[in-house]
Amino acid sequence: MAGVIVVNSEAQWRSILDGSKNDGKVVIVDFTATWCGPCRMIGPVFAQYATQFSQIIFLKVDVDALPKVAEECGISAMPTFHVFKDGKKVDDLVGASQDKLLALIQKYA
Repeated sequence: MAGVIVVNSEAQWRSILDGSKNDGKVVIVDFTATWCGPCRMIGPVFAQYATQFSQIIFLKVDVDALPKVAEECGISAMPTFHVFKDGKKVDDLVGASQDKLLALIQKYA
């Protein structure tokens, strides 16, 4: 599943996380906002990594479109990246550092 999946509903969010438990895939989520400058800068980089690391599921969640999901995940700054394994958060990164994001992805690839 190459590319970034834009999550459009809470049901889709739960479905993807639940599905990742069954297939053992790692999920990396970009919590973003349309008004966030650093988010717009790192977004294309995140998309590029999604094509390079096709064994990982890459999601994008707009915190304004899905505030309940953002609240559930404790998002207070953007961009924030969360890593989920077996449906549980195992790691995170706050900020738009391309190097740190790549290191985070490689850690779970």
